[in-house]
Amino acid sequence: MYLRMAKRLLWETDKRLLWKLAYQAGWKGLRSVQKHRSRLKRGEFFPPFLYLSVINTCNLRCQGCWVDVAGKQTKIDVAALNRTVNEAKAVGNAFFGILGGEPFLHRELLDFLEGQPDVYFQVFTNGHFITDEVAKRLRKMGNVTPLISVEGSEIVSDERRGRAGVLSATMQGLQNCLNNKVLTGVCTSVCRTNIDDLLNSRWVDRLIEMGVMYCWFHVYRPVGPESRPELALDTDQLRRVRQFVVDTRATKPIIVIDAYHDGEGRALCPAVTGFTHHIGPGGDIEPCPIIQLAKENINDGRPLKDVFNQSEFLRDFRQLTAEHTRGCVVMERPDLLVQLAEKHQARDTTQRHTVMQELRATEPRRSQYVPGMEIRERNLLVRLAKWYAFNDFGTYTRHFKAENWTDPNSVQAETARPEPACPEPARTVLHELPVVSAPGK
Repeated sequence: MYLRMAKRLLWETDKRLLWKLAYQAGWKGLRSVQKHRSRLKRGEFFPPFLYLSVINTCNLRCQGCWVDVAGKQTKIDVAALNRTVNEAKAVGNAFFGILGGEPFLHRELLDFLEGQPDVYFQVFTNGHFITDEVAKRLRKMGNVTPLISVEGSEIVSDERRGRAGVLSATMQGLQNCLNNKVLTGVCTSVCRTNIDDLLNSRWVDRLIEMGVMYCWFHVYRPVGPESRPELALDTDQLRRVRQFVVDTRATKPIIVIDAYHDGEGRALCPAVTGFTHHIGPGGDIEPCPIIQLAKENINDGRPLKDVFNQSEFLRDFRQLTAEHTRGCVVMERPDLLVQLAEKHQARDTTQRHTVMQELRATEPRRSQYVPGMEIRERNLLVRLAKWYAFNDFGTYTRHFKAENWTDPNSVQAETARPEPACPEPARTVLHELPVVSAPGK
């Protein structure tokens, strides 16, 4: 498997892009983690990886979306984006995640990415605005990898994303990237309606055949004004996702990303460990993209380094959450977020201003933390990489108290009420879909 993956990287990608990935995301990314470790030893803090939601606007209306995609357009201007990235580079950061809304609706996005050639960007996108021309420009830059979201078969995709014809437009954008040898990934928010379509070897084999280099199976988080909790996975399904990721890493020549476990299979949250934090389209500095509460903003006039070191809200978020769970605090303990927001008078960063009501109405459920059911990594390289670069950095060792953890399933059992049935739409098998061709190819 290792040799097959190496062969794919050498023969199926643009060598200049592969070098950019290896140097900027790989070598410089590892150095940024080492600098993060050194800062922690000195009692300083700055996350080695930042998510930047550059715009709230989107052409789709996905189930469970937490972004005000239909609200007044809000975006981070290029000057603020450059200032933020430059301040992060000054402390050693080299890898940034770009989110939306739909990032490619930010008219100056490509200019911004092009103007930061010494760092690496991963852009989370639905792919609809990646034309052949855009893909050519991405290849010329070399420091950007699109992560294109595929949410299921044609019918499921339309239902999940609130529009007709979503899958074909997404696959067209994906193919435009692959035709231009842009290093490209595919991500999925795994929920009850798409788990059977996408959590199988046939789909992964299809991605490999197309030329996709990596994939990412997120777990659906029921958040936002229309959270659709009936789509969330149960404990057995969560374990099924984890087992599939571990097995695929060990048997298939494709990189599989996850953000919920260390190399020994122990659950973690990258926001709680301090590995990541998020900056919203209004410039608000939040723990993670789905927690829309903040005290600080990148436009406050303070250096970002000072903000991260002095923010009591972010520090309390990391410590209080780590004391109570290794899982997702939004899913397991939304009451802790309400408590934190009230203590620090954190502001709701949305346009709808209903985040506190949404958190109070959230029913606790299990996330990635299931004690005693850890699944260790089978891929030795992945285990080594996680040991060095993706672990708890001592957070849970210092703060987690098992006696504080309350099994969300027991809470649900005490207040159980029937969940609405999750519809089972007709399916189009994804691995049998034709591969579209880019215009002019």
